[in-house]
Amino acid sequence: MPLSLTDINENKLAEFGNHILAIFLSDKTTKRNIIWATKDYEALGEEYHSKYPITMDLITGRNAGVIQPRVLKGKENRISRTKGKAEVFTPAWICNQQNNLLDRAWFGKDSVFNVEGDKTWHTNEKIIVFPRKNGLGWRDYVDARRLEITCGEAPYLTSRYDMATGESIPIYNRIGLLDRKLRVVNENTSSIDEWVKWAMRALESVYGFEFQGDSLLIARENILYTFIENMQYKFHTEPDAVQLRRAANIIAWNVWQMDGLTYTVPFGAVEEQYEQMALENIKSPEKDLYCKALYCKIHDWRSKKTLLFKSLVEREKL
Repeated sequence: MPLSLTDINENKLAEFGNHILAIFLSDKTTKRNIIWATKDYEALGEEYHSKYPITMDLITGRNAGVIQPRVLKGKENRISRTKGKAEVFTPAWICNQQNNLLDRAWFGKDSVFNVEGDKTWHTNEKIIVFPRKNGLGWRDYVDARRLEITCGEAPYLTSRYDMATGESIPIYNRIGLLDRKLRVVNENTSSIDEWVKWAMRALESVYGFEFQGDSLLIARENILYTFIENMQYKFHTEPDAVQLRRAANIIAWNVWQMDGLTYTVPFGAVEEQYEQMALENIKSPEKDLYCKALYCKIHDWRSKKTLLFKSLVEREKL
């Protein structure tokens, strides 16, 4: 199956089975669908209102291609989103520099995965060696939890393509946090069963949240395809239906829709906007749900507990 790097058409995703796309459209906090949370699509009809849910029929079939990565959107649309939601997609070389800072702290040395150049990088081809002095090994690196805030299409988690230019990046040269974890898994496992175990743990260790529903869906898709492409790269085969469903469920939990200022689902703390909608006779099945301050839930896979993201932030402030 050929994989499109820059734009994952939702019809292609549906080839895995509608259940995968259904999972990616789900919101684990509300137990309903994620919402558009952007006015960019409202000209397409009432169903595309910013506070309405994204449903499968709106983005597949004859509507496939409605959602596109930022680099493929029109210039006017990109400028509007930058002004409206401060949506800026960082070039891959900057993502690499910042991810390298994290690895410098973890490994205690520079240039572990690559050597930085002038707006580029040169990948280290030797197997990654883990420091013995702190007693941490490759499994600890895979399990180390990482969060990308306001993640957009998740360029810091996976660099399938340069978010600024749309240029595809081959697996061996990728620089995302998940990309690095999967490289380590590729280098330290030999059987498919062991690879799947640690690739899943890598998925469980990376998190991200995003306000706008279209970017969130793209981020989820990019992470799933990163998982698929790495299995293809390592074993020349693809995940089976059970593995895909498990991976998709992890991703739907770990990459979620949230207002980063309130820690709630989008519009979840703004009742007045819904009162205004009611006066304009806009009927929304989600109205009662999103009028409440619904704090977003996330899952800790190691402790097997579901908790409020807000509680983690408050704990860090203590």
